[in-house]
Amino acid sequence: MSPFQLTRTLPEDATDAALRSDVLRGLTVPQALDSARPGGTPIPKTLPPKWFYDAHGSDLFEQITELPEYYPTRAEREILLARAPEIAAATAARTLVELGSGSSDKTRHLLDAMPGLHTYVPVDVSESALRQAGEALIAERPGLHVHALIADFTAALTLPDTPEPRLVAFLGGTVGNLLPAERAAFLASVRALMSPGDALLLGTDLVKDASVLVAAYDDAAGVTAEFNKNVLTVVNRELDADFDLDAFDHVARWDTENEWIEMRLRSRRAQTVKITAVDLAVDFAAGEDLRTEVSAKFRENGVRGELAAAGLKLTHWWTDREARFALSLSMAR
Repeated sequence: MSPFQLTRTLPEDATDAALRSDVLRGLTVPQALDSARPGGTPIPKTLPPKWFYDAHGSDLFEQITELPEYYPTRAEREILLARAPEIAAATAARTLVELGSGSSDKTRHLLDAMPGLHTYVPVDVSESALRQAGEALIAERPGLHVHALIADFTAALTLPDTPEPRLVAFLGGTVGNLLPAERAAFLASVRALMSPGDALLLGTDLVKDASVLVAAYDDAAGVTAEFNKNVLTVVNRELDADFDLDAFDHVARWDTENEWIEMRLRSRRAQTVKITAVDLAVDFAAGEDLRTEVSAKFRENGVRGELAAAGLKLTHWWTDREARFALSLSMAR
């Protein structure tokens, strides 16, 4: 058996179809009111954050992780470096499954601490990222098997037949991009992949001072603003739209009630945007927001409760020295 295998579970045109669907659904939202909010706040138009990440967007995000304001990547790396041996000992995993693996850079800290590991299963929508990372890991680690999956981790997954026990890793705080009902469904789907004795390693950004949080999503150099507007560039290119990037301002706001950061693009004037590929014209009022990301922040008891509701028992909770970010380890019950 080759040490590198790649399985496609997404149709070739899945990305284009998903973008079209998200644009049609998110930009034609009826102007209803969110009854869960005091005063009935209007529900904004939305685009999912996954559309930030074309090649340019991925490069911008790598720049963001090096900014002084953006602490999550550094904080999570600090925990992984300090706790990887404990994670390995607690799980005795022979298979590591990583959801949204990307370049697999952070995963190397885990791989280095897991001498008994047989197979690494990276899951991502990008075939090029999976091939590049998988082939590099095999070259660095003779004896490691890599079975990559081209898949959307928010959809139903079927994992390859690999040695147990398994450790499923979902790092980077990406779980915070899901709304509460979406998180519940996602965690339940992850639990469905697991057998008794398997474990989930989950990265969660923590609630902290609002000024620290807002600065992390609205840096002084403007890199996050460019990253936010890149979603419009993607829609322009892929769906023949005519978004004027200069007609929108980047906004990062802390929602105290929901304890999440929202990234938005605020229309600077009344305008109509045409999206030719889906035969859509979208009106924006002056000052109207397009929400592009929700990034929930967590507390330990909340994470424990959400995991328990999905059938997972939290057994370990680690934070960085400043308690900005947490990694939790939970076991399938």
